[in-house]
Amino acid sequence: MTGLGGYGPRPANLPLHRGAVDFTDGAGVAAMLELVGDAELPPVEATAAQHFVGVTTDGHPVPGLFELGDEGAPTVRAAEAARDYLGGLGASERKKAALPLDATEWQMWSNAFLTFAEHGVLLQELPDSQRKAALAVVEDSVSAAGFTQLRGAMRLNGALGKLVGHYADTLTEYCYWFTVFGEPSAHEPWGWQLQGHHIDLHCLFIGRQVVLTPAFLGVEFDGEVVFAEHQRRARELMASLTAVQRDRALLYGSMLSTELPHELAGVVDGRHRAGAGRDNLVLPYDGLSGDQLTPGQRELLLALTDPYIEALPEEPRARRRAQVARHLDTTHLAWIGTWDAGAPFYYRVHSPVVLIEYDNHPGIFLDNDEPEPFHVHTIVRTPNGGDYGKDLLRRHYAQHQH
Repeated sequence: MTGLGGYGPRPANLPLHRGAVDFTDGAGVAAMLELVGDAELPPVEATAAQHFVGVTTDGHPVPGLFELGDEGAPTVRAAEAARDYLGGLGASERKKAALPLDATEWQMWSNAFLTFAEHGVLLQELPDSQRKAALAVVEDSVSAAGFTQLRGAMRLNGALGKLVGHYADTLTEYCYWFTVFGEPSAHEPWGWQLQGHHIDLHCLFIGRQVVLTPAFLGVEFDGEVVFAEHQRRARELMASLTAVQRDRALLYGSMLSTELPHELAGVVDGRHRAGAGRDNLVLPYDGLSGDQLTPGQRELLLALTDPYIEALPEEPRARRRAQVARHLDTTHLAWIGTWDAGAPFYYRVHSPVVLIEYDNHPGIFLDNDEPEPFHVHTIVRTPNGGDYGKDLLRRHYAQHQH
């Protein structure tokens, strides 16, 4: 294991209660809640019960951004894998493994703080053959690079458990819940969700179209390896800016908790604005806009988004990149911290069609009390109703009069 910066595990003898909530059977969750203090936990259940609007700048989605069409998604292959997976389960297991497409559980996910009842099937409780079948659904839905990164993050979660020597209920390679939504089909909408510590991925198919947001991916160590391109391209873009441009992009010049507003210094969301329970977030644009960049800088900004759409299969990824490129003028870059090599930082790339957040965090299971570059959280969303493919679903049902 590399990249720990001299830090080690936190003490394991932490209280197992928070107010009226008993976490006796969840030592990993208890350890995290001890660090949370009075910070707000993600309002996951409350948000899931609300009418879905999506992330917007003013509470009103921009219309006409998304269209139905054939984008070459591997729907047939993924649907076959999903049917094979579900067909290998017993009746009771299948009841948990598959939910209706419109189930509120779509929106019930969290990086770590499971303050709601779990749904789906826990991978580590499946026999090896069925676990492989579940992961085959994921593998057949995403790119090879995306699947490799995802599995790498899962393995690092298990490695973190071995490093700290505790929390066997949380820090394992397969402590992730997998849920299929709808009936796997080549034509009708369906999808799946994989969620757990440092991984929350949503996949919706509509014909040969696929949406992979919201997506959360992170690691508590080796972030400099797993997210090397995310860091390198961000520094390259910042280094290309003039002093005036940097001033516009820079929200705060420090990542230290004592030098940031309270709402940007917690250990739950950190600097993130669009995490779990924020499906209807109102987030105005901030920072430096793309129309203030030179052609070369615009290329660097577009290149910065590439690692975040890498999990999409090849043809959908190309179409997604073109969609992002069409909105470069109204794409905004916001930054917190410095961009020095080895320094922690946060940045946000925000446009009508994509919201990307990269953040370095303090330790949860490791004992660094301030953000370090080895602990990385990333979030990708599709604003204006695009998350979970909601806008496309609305168009599909209107077109087919469901």
